[in-house]
Amino acid sequence: MAVRGKMEVEVDLKSSADQFYGFFRNTPHHLPTIRFHCSTHFEDIFFPTPTACTDLHAGEIHEGEWHTEGSIRKWTYSVEGKKETFKEKIQFDDKNKIVTHGGIEGEVFNYYKSYTAIWQAVHKDGGPDVVKVIIEYEKLNESMPHPVIYIDFLVNMTKDIDAHLVKA
Repeated sequence: MAVRGKMEVEVDLKSSADQFYGFFRNTPHHLPTIRFHCSTHFEDIFFPTPTACTDLHAGEIHEGEWHTEGSIRKWTYSVEGKKETFKEKIQFDDKNKIVTHGGIEGEVFNYYKSYTAIWQAVHKDGGPDVVKVIIEYEKLNESMPHPVIYIDFLVNMTKDIDAHLVKA
């Protein structure tokens, strides 16, 4: 029996939805140059663990260009202290400011039959803009974990990118 799921978290931005989407649309190759750090959750400050840190080591283009629809990219990162890779096909929806990272291969496929990470930058009238961080997945079987460690990784990464954009 297939177990499909969707996890979604909204992250308030200090930068704007346009800035955040523009970063992914135009300069994703800068990701490994951003200074990523541990999250600021209370538990992580006083009891740091390897899962609290965002660590993106490198990115490389396999097909197309960094900013083109349908390009194939490969990222190397660490999650829970383990180095992993993620190969993706990228899609852009400029009208709705959505970046879709369709998983092709990597360690996530030890747990999931399908895995897609999505960032949607949303303008909010009267409040801070937000990024919806979404993971859509299908588990290999019922005993596989939900992708909590990966949504945490993406949320921490979102906060770090936002901080980088505010400094720029």
